[in-house]
Amino acid sequence: PTQLAHDIELKLSEYIRSPHVNVIVTKPASLFSQVKVIGQVKTPEAVAYHAGMTVLDAVLAVGGLTEYAAGNRARIVRMVGGTEQDIPVRLEALVNSGDMSQNLALKPGDVLVVPESRF
Repeated sequence: PTQLAHDIELKLSEYIRSPHVNVIVTKPASLFSQVKVIGQVKTPEAVAYHAGMTVLDAVLAVGGLTEYAAGNRARIVRMVGGTEQDIPVRLEALVNSGDMSQNLALKPGDVLVVPESRF
């Protein structure tokens, strides 16, 4: 975005004195710069990844858990060296009790899966 803004400023400088341009990326082009949140959340979707993103950031971005969520059986699915790795996350403990040990860091390409509770 910074380089693109600079290039646009250079072209605009032919017509405008001292142009200032900001470029804001609203939808990243790469699937690997997203975190997908699926299952029993209010609005399952792909969320744009940002540095330092955590599980709580992703859950809040999709509106939280539904009433049918089995948050303590949630998991992060991550590809590591071509192998799928499951990382358990206790979302109910995080959201309801504030157990920050469950606020794990996410990486680009992660999938946060929140299953439905068993009745």
